[in-house]
Amino acid sequence: MKLMHALAAVALALAVNAQADSATAQDKDFWQTPAIAGYGAMHPLPEAAYQPQKDQVYKILFLVEGGADKPAEVNGELEAVARTINLFASAGVPPDHLKLVTLIAGSATPDVLDAGHYKEKLGVANPNLELIHKLRGYGVDIVTCSQAVLKRQYQLDWINPDIKPALSALTTLAVLQSQGYVLISL
Repeated sequence: MKLMHALAAVALALAVNAQADSATAQDKDFWQTPAIAGYGAMHPLPEAAYQPQKDQVYKILFLVEGGADKPAEVNGELEAVARTINLFASAGVPPDHLKLVTLIAGSATPDVLDAGHYKEKLGVANPNLELIHKLRGYGVDIVTCSQAVLKRQYQLDWINPDIKPALSALTTLAVLQSQGYVLISL
């Protein structure tokens, strides 16, 4: 009888492990990052409603104002920019049909600092540098509110070279929306 219980327990454990391995394999294929590798994981749904059109040009302005919970974490709002790009790429929209600007301001302002100044001010390496570099490599114009940088008593030359200082968030929002950019406030 004990042998039967032991065999049943072993069989159950093997089944649970096989199911866990299957779920892990599915997760690896399920979540994808087709354009911004390693960031903004998404799952393609080609039959879902409101698919992006491959021949349309999209002008999008992302407002990133919230910082990560901890300075050592990647900013989730920046990751949402990557997810948006991955979603459009998954739907077949070519990169030259995406005119994207990311405006970093508010509580996210420390994320614009270069490696040395982020470490000096926050005590850890800037976890956003790789993502910001990949976004720039995809053609995203990344700017920051110079007023927010200066208000925090940072110097403009402390800004990561992948990011351009804009006059302000307020003027950037007005200028780009008047040029037809759709605002996505993250």
